[in-house]
Amino acid sequence: MVKVLFVCLGNICRSPMAEAIFRDKVKKANLEGHFDIDSAGTGDWHVGNPPHEGTIEMLKKYQVEHEGLKARQVKKDDLKTFDYIIGMDASNIGNLNRMKSFTEGGEIARLLDFIPENKVEDVPDPYFTGNFTETYELVEEGCERLLTYIREKENI
Repeated sequence: MVKVLFVCLGNICRSPMAEAIFRDKVKKANLEGHFDIDSAGTGDWHVGNPPHEGTIEMLKKYQVEHEGLKARQVKKDDLKTFDYIIGMDASNIGNLNRMKSFTEGGEIARLLDFIPENKVEDVPDPYFTGNFTETYELVEEGCERLLTYIREKENI
């Protein structure tokens, strides 16, 4: 079982969007039994809340299942439990690296690192930009490339 955790700041916009999109791609590839997928935020402001209405609107528009998503804060144990911890921006990666000790496990990467030809390095936070379409497009492509990367690396 490959465990993937998506991380952003508050876990109401980018990371739940990535969780839902990645889950949808895994389901369409008939690989559900191979993955455990979750998301979390580095901050605790929105713990227990559903995704932002802009995220929900985008997921509905593209018919991506989003039921049951609730914000939670990333825990130190997540860094041991998950094989791939995927941050949405450099700040998230910095926070995750500060939480991680030398003995703990998962591979930490930024989602857009999986799109090397992309000139944008960080997934913009639509909570601040208001541009959920741009965020969706970047997350969708990043998740597609991440799934390809994991399938090749894990021989799935």
